[in-house]
Amino acid sequence: MKIIGFNLTKISVEKEEKPQRNVSINQNINIESINKEKIPISDLEALNIKFNLSIAYSENYAKLEFEGSLVILPEKDELKEFLDSWKNKKIPEKAKIPLFNFIMNKCNVKALYLEDELGLPLHIPMPRISPQNQKKDLN
Repeated sequence: MKIIGFNLTKISVEKEEKPQRNVSINQNINIESINKEKIPISDLEALNIKFNLSIAYSENYAKLEFEGSLVILPEKDELKEFLDSWKNKKIPEKAKIPLFNFIMNKCNVKALYLEDELGLPLHIPMPRISPQNQKKDLN
């Protein structure tokens, strides 16, 4: 499976004025649809996957929402597996993690920027540098 396209169609951010303490944050990805489509420049068939990623802060303090689609080029057996699984509104297990990671990689960067601009707590921790424990040379 190769990811050959990614497109965001909606970015929405809402924040209440009152600051909250002890905010919990939940991130969720929902696959809205999976459709087979022809690639115009070849005879290959691709899958267009529409998704929604939301980052919700507790007590309705804030919400970020991303909608978009990605186009994947599956192998022949993967195409049938995807379409068969989607009849039950499921994604094949072996493809789920790579797809969700790709969506999160694309959206999380934008979410961090928007959270910083609105003064929201970041939904994922930023890396921190800490001093190393230095061993004293006893010789």
